[in-house]
This record gives sequence, C-alpha cells and structure tokens, in this order.
Amino acid sequence: MLSRVLLVCLSLSLYSSGSLLSCRWVDHKFRQHSRNSLDLIDTMAHNSTNTTEDAEVNFPNDLYRQASKASAEDKLSFTVQILEEMAALFEEDHSNASWEENTVDHFLIVVTQQADGLHSCIKSHGHKKKNKKLQMYFKKLSRHVLEQMGHSAESWELIRKEMKTHLMRADQLVLSLTN
Repeated sequence: MLSRVLLVCLSLSLYSSGSLLSCRWVDHKFRQHSRNSLDLIDTMAHNSTNTTEDAEVNFPNDLYRQASKASAEDKLSFTVQILEEMAALFEEDHSNASWEENTVDHFLIVVTQQADGLHSCIKSHGHKKKNKKLQMYFKKLSRHVLEQMGHSAESWELIRKEMKTHLMRADQLVLSLTN
C-alpha cells in the first residue's frame, strides 16, 4: 500500500514538474517575443507611405472578454489561434504594402514562434476546436478588407493597425496567467 502511495506521489510530482517546465516558455520567452512582434509591426508603420480612414471592422472585444474569463488552457488556445490566423493573413499578397519584405518575414517568424511556444504550454496538446467566431472575423478581414480593397496599401495599413491591437490584447491575456 505504501509503495502505491509513493508511486502515485512520484507520478504526480513528475507530471506537475513537466507541466511547469513546458510553461517556462511563457515566463521566459513570451514577453521577449511579444515585444519583438510589436516592434516589428510598428516598423512596418514607419515604412508605410499611406494612411487610411478606418473601414468598418468591428474588433472582437466580446471574444476577448469571454477568453479572459476562461481557463488558462483556453486562454492559451485562444491566443494561439489569434497568432496562427494573423500569420495566415500576412501570408496573403502584401506586395502593394510599402513594407520591407525582410521585416514582414521576420514578423511572421516571431509570430509563428509565439504560437508554437504557447502551444507547447497547453497540456492537452490535442487539437482544440477552433473558435468559429474568431475564424469568421479573420475571414471577414481577408475578404471584406483586403480583397474588396484590392490588397491595396490602405487595406494593409488597416490590417496592420488591427493586428497591433490583437498583439497588445493577446499580450495582456497571456500575462494575466502569470499574475
């Protein structure tokens, strides 16, 4: 009986230390990657020659409110989805934007590393169901902003501003886990 109790205690301690190790990324790397992605998206603004009036894009504040009340794992999953959707959006034709290609490439690398790092902190590591409303929001950005505006510099500046807001909100969401 005592050996079973010791075995259970050992298993639990190994499991909990393993989950702590996998989330060290949030404590040690997330903040650095978050700063880098925000710096890069700001650099893209400095390289932008066009300014635009804000088109009709409703930022998904309600989804962030829901995520802020969710479990730690669901907060991470939500943030990973945002970063993955953002990376996919920036893979679209941005040749009309006045950004330097290496800045965009570096931005995509950092955002992908953030998503991968956060994904490593999710205990289930399985495929959680994607948030359909968030998917629809990003499709709307792609179809109704980029495509309808012909992937113009103005449309990309609107997207850049919107993604900067997402990066700041995602940063707050993840950092709420460390408080």
